Amino acid sequence: MFAMVLLTFSVLVRLFRVRKKLVSERKIEQSFFSVYQGEAEPESSAKLARHFVNLYEAPVLFYVCCLAALAVNVTGSLFLYLAWAYVGARIVHSFIHTGSNSIWPRVYAYFSSWIVLLSMWALLVFRVIAAS
Repeated sequence: MFAMVLLTFSVLVRLFRVRKKLVSERKIEQSFFSVYQGEAEPESSAKLARHFVNLYEAPVLFYVCCLAALAVNVTGSLFLYLAWAYVGARIVHSFIHTGSNSIWPRVYAYFSSWIVLLSMWALLVFRVIAAS
Protein backbone atom coordinates (compact mmCIF):
# COMPACT_ATOMS: atom_id res chain seq x y z
CA MET A 1 0.00 0.00 0.00
CA PHE A 2 2.87 2.35 0.77
CA ALA A 3 4.22 1.85 -2.75
CA MET A 4 0.86 3.03 -4.14
CA VAL A 5 0.95 6.03 -1.83
CA LEU A 6 4.45 6.85 -3.11
CA LEU A 7 3.27 6.52 -6.72
CA THR A 8 0.35 8.86 -6.03
CA PHE A 9 2.62 11.34 -4.25
CA SER A 10 5.13 11.27 -7.12
CA VAL A 11 2.37 12.17 -9.61
CA LEU A 12 1.25 14.98 -7.31
CA VAL A 13 4.79 16.39 -7.15
CA ARG A 14 5.12 16.23 -10.94
CA LEU A 15 1.73 17.94 -11.33
CA PHE A 16 2.70 20.72 -8.93
CA ARG A 17 6.01 21.31 -10.73
CA VAL A 18 4.41 21.40 -14.18
CA ARG A 19 1.67 23.79 -13.04
CA LYS A 20 4.16 26.04 -11.28
CA LYS A 21 6.28 26.18 -14.43
CA LEU A 22 3.26 26.93 -16.63
CA VAL A 23 2.25 29.82 -14.38
CA SER A 24 5.80 31.20 -14.16
CA GLU A 25 6.12 31.03 -17.96
CA ARG A 26 2.71 32.73 -18.27
CA LYS A 27 1.30 29.85 -20.31
CA ILE A 28 -1.69 29.78 -17.99
CA GLU A 29 -3.06 32.27 -15.51
CA GLN A 30 -2.78 31.42 -11.84
CA SER A 31 -6.46 32.35 -11.47
CA PHE A 32 -7.37 29.33 -13.62
CA PHE A 33 -6.67 27.08 -10.64
CA SER A 34 -9.20 28.86 -8.42
CA VAL A 35 -12.20 27.18 -10.06
CA TYR A 36 -10.59 25.42 -13.05
CA GLN A 37 -12.57 27.47 -15.54
CA GLY A 38 -11.58 29.79 -18.31
CA GLU A 39 -8.83 28.94 -20.72
CA ALA A 40 -8.02 25.33 -21.50
CA GLU A 41 -5.43 23.72 -19.24
CA PRO A 42 -2.32 22.80 -21.24
CA GLU A 43 -1.98 19.10 -22.04
CA SER A 44 1.16 18.65 -19.92
CA SER A 45 -0.79 19.68 -16.83
CA ALA A 46 -4.18 18.23 -17.77
CA LYS A 47 -2.72 14.77 -18.40
CA LEU A 48 -1.07 14.68 -14.96
CA ALA A 49 -4.20 16.08 -13.30
CA ARG A 50 -6.37 13.40 -14.90
CA HIS A 51 -3.94 10.69 -13.87
CA PHE A 52 -3.80 12.00 -10.30
CA VAL A 53 -7.61 11.71 -10.11
CA ASN A 54 -7.34 8.24 -11.65
CA LEU A 55 -5.13 7.19 -8.72
CA TYR A 56 -8.10 7.86 -6.42
CA GLU A 57 -10.49 5.65 -8.34
CA ALA A 58 -9.62 1.94 -8.75
CA PRO A 59 -6.73 2.00 -6.26
CA VAL A 60 -9.24 2.68 -3.49
CA LEU A 61 -10.47 -0.90 -4.02
CA PHE A 62 -6.84 -2.06 -3.70
CA TYR A 63 -6.46 -0.28 -0.36
CA VAL A 64 -9.75 -1.69 0.92
CA CYS A 65 -8.80 -5.20 -0.18
CA CYS A 66 -5.41 -4.97 1.56
CA LEU A 67 -6.94 -3.59 4.75
CA ALA A 68 -9.67 -6.25 4.72
CA ALA A 69 -7.02 -8.95 4.21
CA LEU A 70 -5.09 -7.62 7.19
CA ALA A 71 -8.25 -7.43 9.31
CA VAL A 72 -9.22 -11.06 8.68
CA ASN A 73 -5.61 -12.31 8.65
CA VAL A 74 -5.52 -13.31 5.00
CA THR A 75 -1.81 -13.38 4.38
CA GLY A 76 0.68 -15.39 2.42
CA SER A 77 2.94 -15.24 -0.57
CA LEU A 78 0.19 -15.36 -3.20
CA PHE A 79 -1.64 -12.34 -1.81
CA LEU A 80 1.64 -10.46 -1.49
CA TYR A 81 2.66 -11.30 -5.07
CA LEU A 82 -0.71 -10.16 -6.35
CA ALA A 83 -0.44 -6.90 -4.41
CA TRP A 84 2.99 -6.22 -5.91
CA ALA A 85 1.71 -7.18 -9.37
CA TYR A 86 -1.07 -4.63 -8.95
CA VAL A 87 1.38 -1.93 -7.92
CA GLY A 88 3.64 -2.86 -10.85
CA ALA A 89 0.77 -2.66 -13.34
CA ARG A 90 -0.23 0.73 -11.94
CA ILE A 91 3.35 1.99 -12.20
CA VAL A 92 3.49 0.89 -15.85
CA HIS A 93 0.10 2.52 -16.44
CA SER A 94 1.36 5.74 -14.82
CA PHE A 95 4.48 5.88 -16.99
CA ILE A 96 2.43 5.35 -20.13
CA HIS A 97 -0.43 7.69 -19.21
CA THR A 98 1.81 10.54 -18.07
CA GLY A 99 4.40 9.93 -20.78
CA SER A 100 3.70 8.87 -24.36
CA ASN A 101 0.02 8.24 -23.55
CA SER A 102 -0.13 5.53 -26.22
CA ILE A 103 -3.68 4.26 -25.95
CA TRP A 104 -3.31 0.48 -26.45
CA PRO A 105 -0.32 -0.07 -24.14
CA ARG A 106 -2.13 2.11 -21.61
CA VAL A 107 -5.35 0.08 -21.95
CA TYR A 108 -3.44 -3.19 -21.52
CA ALA A 109 -1.66 -1.95 -18.39
CA TYR A 110 -4.92 -0.62 -16.94
CA PHE A 111 -6.86 -3.79 -17.76
CA SER A 112 -4.07 -5.93 -16.32
CA SER A 113 -4.25 -4.02 -13.05
CA TRP A 114 -7.99 -4.73 -12.91
CA ILE A 115 -7.45 -8.46 -13.50
CA VAL A 116 -4.91 -8.55 -10.68
CA LEU A 117 -7.21 -6.57 -8.40
CA LEU A 118 -10.11 -8.90 -9.12
CA SER A 119 -7.80 -11.85 -8.35
CA MET A 120 -6.88 -10.28 -5.03
CA TRP A 121 -10.54 -9.87 -4.12
CA ALA A 122 -11.35 -13.43 -5.23
CA LEU A 123 -8.50 -14.80 -3.10
CA LEU A 124 -9.67 -12.77 -0.13
CA VAL A 125 -13.28 -13.94 -0.46
CA PHE A 126 -12.21 -17.56 -1.03
CA ARG A 127 -10.00 -17.58 2.06
CA VAL A 128 -12.68 -15.97 4.22
CA ILE A 129 -15.26 -18.53 3.07
CA ALA A 130 -12.79 -21.39 3.54
CA ALA A 131 -12.05 -20.25 7.09
CA SER A 132 -15.76 -20.18 7.99
